[in-house]
Amino acid sequence: MAKKPVIVTAPDGSQINLKDPFVAGFLAWLIPGAGHLYQGRTTKGIIFLTCILGTFAYGVFIGGSQVVYASLRAEDYYRPSYLGQVAVGLPALPALVQHFRVERKQPPLWNGWMAPPDVIKRGANQMSELDRLHGDPGRDFDLGTTFTIIAGLLNVLAIYDAAKGPMFMPPDEREAKRKAAESDAATGQSTGS
Repeated sequence: MAKKPVIVTAPDGSQINLKDPFVAGFLAWLIPGAGHLYQGRTTKGIIFLTCILGTFAYGVFIGGSQVVYASLRAEDYYRPSYLGQVAVGLPALPALVQHFRVERKQPPLWNGWMAPPDVIKRGANQMSELDRLHGDPGRDFDLGTTFTIIAGLLNVLAIYDAAKGPMFMPPDEREAKRKAAESDAATGQSTGS
């Protein structure tokens, strides 16, 4: 049995077909903006695709490919920032592949792209790879991490919008207040002259 599409009606009377909200939400998570494209909300989909993926890519650019990595090791403080990053969907999933490879003592793929850093200090005077990443003058590891987390959190909002539809505000009370203020001003001017 086919699922009935969900139709949302805007205050102006226009209708938006959300199609299957679960599919739209999943697609919005997988690739930012894809859920909106699936629903035919092309402009919104392209804006989300461009802005969210652009923010994520910029974070990776300024911080290096290892700003996005998944880790459950205590030395990495369990990398809670990955929870925000993985909300971007497919672009952050290579980090999970790399995590499971490192956990199984297999070498990372893709030249270490999104692989957890080596946190073992090799000698008394040597830094771990994680220490090196934080101190690399050519990269801003913390800022790159922040940009990728922001991209993920923005995508959470886009996922919600794809699954539940746009949020419509009740009729604006400001219009009624503005008209009342204008009539009060007109009444005040007529009595004051």
